[in-house]
Order: sequence, then structure tokens, then C-alpha cells
Amino acid sequence: MGQKTSPIGFRTGITLGWQSTWFAPKAKYGNLLVEDQKIRQYVDGKFNRSMPKGAVAKVEIVRTRNEIKVTLHSARPGVVIGPRGGEVDKLREELEELTDQKVAINVIEIKEPDLNATLVAEAIAEQLSKRASFRRTMKQRCESAMNAGAKGVKIICSGRLAGSEMARRETQKLGSIPLHTLDANVDYATATSRTTYGAIGVKVWIYKGKFGEVTEQAPRRRRRPPTRRIRSERRAGAVTNAVPAQGSKSTSRADVVALPTEADTKKQTTTEQNSSNTENETKKEN
Repeated sequence: MGQKTSPIGFRTGITLGWQSTWFAPKAKYGNLLVEDQKIRQYVDGKFNRSMPKGAVAKVEIVRTRNEIKVTLHSARPGVVIGPRGGEVDKLREELEELTDQKVAINVIEIKEPDLNATLVAEAIAEQLSKRASFRRTMKQRCESAMNAGAKGVKIICSGRLAGSEMARRETQKLGSIPLHTLDANVDYATATSRTTYGAIGVKVWIYKGKFGEVTEQAPRRRRRPPTRRIRSERRAGAVTNAVPAQGSKSTSRADVVALPTEADTKKQTTTEQNSSNTENETKKEN
């Protein structure tokens, strides 16, 4: 049978810290565990399921004897904090009503959202719910994560992709993802896209390198603008030989003076030679 396991749970307590840090006796353990889940669901519904979205990727909870410390990791801390801290104060009051305890809230900014598996999975799910092409969105997210400094990305979408009758699974992969290496910093997340023809599941793995390594962004290539080719040679000659008149600041059609081309000069010389020949012939006759 398969031996698959979550990369987060596999590394928790070894190279990753716990997302909830507290101690409780056996009688209170179940109630506090359910309370932590309610806090996470409330924060997710407030900032990730309604506009304006705060892009909260992780909620860490630390309990002491008198208060609960909640740390929100967000890619848009301005939306979470609100003007003059109004949103944070409102959230603290709501969580205090939910838990009947004193709550302290801290907000930490995620500097590189393309390297966070939760935000990438939610972005793909949102695009799929808007009927975007699943192959293009998966490829774009893989490339953006690699450009941000990731060493490996894997994305799996499963369900009725593109509204097909039979559900299937599509995988997009770039780089390497060492899932068996405990020292490897592998971020993992899942998301669900609710579409009109069914639910589509999204799984994202992002390998950032070994723990303690600093991820370096790959240099992004600048795209050259496409050059337009002029079809007719006459138009090319008129454009290249057009010179603005002297003393004029703006170059309008009335101010543009067209210089003579080579064909015009040849015609002028031939007409001058013909006229001189006719003059000489008339003089001889006289």
C-alpha cells in the first residue's frame, strides 16, 4: 500500500515547530483542541472567504494561563490590520467572545507569497472557479514560484477538469521535491475549488531548499517588444524620408516635408536631358 503522508506533519517536532503551543490536562485537552479549530475557521472565513481578502496563510496559537496569543501570517497585512488598527481590534473582540478569554493578536507579513503553498493553492482554486484554463494556471504558478527562488514545485489538480464527464488528475512539476529528506524545507497545502460542475481539489508542494538556506530569486528575463514590419516599400521610403519642417515643434502631416527618393531623382535627370536634346535640335534646324 502507499506510504504517503503530509510533509508538514512529517516534519513537525523535528525541523518544523508546532502551530499550536500549549499544555492542558486530559479533561480539558479536547475542548481546547476544538477551540483552536474554531479560531482558525473563523479567521479563514473572515479574511480568506470574503472581500477584501487578507491572504492569511497560517494561524499560530500560543496559550498561557490567562490569555491566548494569536499570530496571523498574511501576504496583505494592511487589509488585516485595517485603517488605524480598526480591523485587528474588531477581530480581537470577536475572538474574546468566542473563547471567553483575553486574546492578543500579532500580524506578520509574508514577504514572498509565491513561495507559500497555501496562497498558491488558494490562488489556483480561485482561478479554476472563474473557469480559467487549468493547464495554463498550473504552469504559470509553477514558473512564478521558480522565479521567486523555489528549487522545486509540484501541483496536482483532480476532479472534473474543464467540465469533463469523467474526473481525472493532472500534474505539473518543475525542479525536484525530496519528500523523504527531513532536512528539506517542503511546504505543502491543499485547497478546494467549488465550480458549477463539481469540486476540484488542488494540492501544492514547494521545495525551498534545506532549512537555514536563503532562497535567491532567479533573474527575470525582459521580454522584447515585437517589431512591426512595414509591408510596402513606398510606405517605408515615405516614413524614413519624412523630416519635420524647420522651426516647427509638433510633427503633424502639414509640417512634414517628404525628401525625394532615388527614383524621383532619376526621373528628373532624364527629363532634363530630354529637354536639352530637344533645344539643341531646334537650334540646328534654325
